[in-house]
Amino acid sequence: MPQRGTAMVRSGFALLAAATDAAAIMVGALLTSFVYQLTVYAEPPLREAYLSMGFAIALLFIVPNIYKREYDISNYVSLKGHLGGSFLLWNVAFASAIALGFMTKTTETFSRGTIILYYLAGFAILALARLTLVGILRRTHAARGASAPRIFLVGHEEQVLAFSRLCELANSGPSLVAAAILRSGEDTLEDDLKLATASARMLLPDDVFILVPWSERRAIDACLDAFLQVPASIHLGPERVLDRFLDAHISKVGPVASLQLVRRPLSTTEVIVKRVFDLVLASVGLMLLAPLFLVIAVSIKLDSKGPVFFLQRRYGFNQKAFRIVKFRSMTTLDDGAAIRQAGRDDVRVTRVGRFLRRWNLDELPQLINVIKGDMSLVGPRPHALAHNQHYEQRIALYARRHNVKPGITGWAQVNGFRGETATDDRMRGRVEYDLQYIDEWSLWLDLRILAMTLSPKAFTNAY
Repeated sequence: MPQRGTAMVRSGFALLAAATDAAAIMVGALLTSFVYQLTVYAEPPLREAYLSMGFAIALLFIVPNIYKREYDISNYVSLKGHLGGSFLLWNVAFASAIALGFMTKTTETFSRGTIILYYLAGFAILALARLTLVGILRRTHAARGASAPRIFLVGHEEQVLAFSRLCELANSGPSLVAAAILRSGEDTLEDDLKLATASARMLLPDDVFILVPWSERRAIDACLDAFLQVPASIHLGPERVLDRFLDAHISKVGPVASLQLVRRPLSTTEVIVKRVFDLVLASVGLMLLAPLFLVIAVSIKLDSKGPVFFLQRRYGFNQKAFRIVKFRSMTTLDDGAAIRQAGRDDVRVTRVGRFLRRWNLDELPQLINVIKGDMSLVGPRPHALAHNQHYEQRIALYARRHNVKPGITGWAQVNGFRGETATDDRMRGRVEYDLQYIDEWSLWLDLRILAMTLSPKAFTNAY
C-alpha cells in the first residue's frame, strides 16, 4: 500500500476506534437505564440525563486513550492488552463521573440500581465492541496491511537476510519496503549510506533497522549519522544473545540507560487490574456459594472425623509461605517435610472427599486466600513446601513460578496437567505452561482460563 494511502487508513481507523468506544459507552448508558427502569419501575428513564452521563464517561475514557495513542491501528491486531487497560480506565472514568455528579449535586437524578447495572453491563458492551473491532480488522486485508509497520533494512548481507527470514515467519509482522546492503570495507561505507538514505527518503518507512554487529562501532555511528536525517524511528538490530529474550528493550532507571532483557512479570497497572478483578469476583463468589459451603461442611462432618477445613503451608508470591485453605478431603492432614501426593484410588481419600476432589469443590475455600491477597483466581497452582524443595533441584526455572501469585486454577490445569505429578516429565510439562502464562499474561487470558476451568479437560486426573 502506498505511504499516503497507509496514512489515510491509519487516521481513519483511529477515528473509527474512538467513535466505537464512545458509541458503546453511550449505548450502554441508554440500554441499561431502559432495562432497569422498565423492569423495576415500569416507566421509561430520563433519557437526556443518562445520555449526559454516558457522554461524560465516554469523554473521560476516550481522552486518556487518545493521549496514550491507544487508538493506533497497530494496537488492534491482537486481543492482548485491551481488556486489562480498558478495565482500569473504565473504573477511573466511572469513579470520576460519580465524583463530578456528587460535586454538582446531580446524583439524585440517577437510580442506584441503574448505576450498578451500567458499571457491569457497560464495560461488557465496551469490551464486546473492542473485540468485534479487533476481529473485523484481522479479517480486513487493507487495514491489516496498514497496521503493519513499514520497515527499511540497512546492514551487512548476512544480518539482513536473517532479519528478513524472521519477518517472513511472523504471522502479523512488519512490511519490508526495501533493504540496503553495506559492502565490506570502510572506503565504500559512505557511498553505500548515501544511496540507502536516498531510498529511505523516497519510500518513507516507519522504522529503519541498522543490522550491523554491535562490535562495529564506527559503522553503527555512520549509519546513525546518515539516517537521523530520515523521518523514521531508528532501531539497532538485535545480537544473537537477544534471541532468548523476546521482550528485551532499552530502559532507563533514573539517569542510567540499560538493555532490559526481562521485565517484571506484571507492571504496576497490571497488578492493580488483576487485584481488582480478583477481589470483585472472589467476593461475589463467596456470597453466592455460601449455601453450598454449608452443605459441604455438614457432609464432611457427617462422613468422617476431623475438621471441615484443611490448612497446609504453600509458597506464594516471591516464595513467601502462607497457609492455603481447602475443604478436608482426606483422613490425613500432612504438612511436614515428607508429603505423599494423592493418587488414584488412594485409601486416605474419604467418600465425600472423593466427590469434592472429582469436581474441584475442595478448592473453593481458596476464595478466602484470594481476598486475603495470598492467591489470585488464576495463576500457577501452589505446591506443598516439601514438593517445592524437591522440584527446585530437578527442574530448571521451577522457582520462577513464584514471580506471580499462585492461583485457584491455572493455564497448566486447563491443559490437562492437574492432579498427581508422578514423574519429573509431568511436573516439567506443568512448569512450562506456568511459565508461558507468566510471560503472556493478560486479563483476557485470565477470563479464558476461568471459562476453560469448566471444560472436561480441566478435570483430567481429578481424584
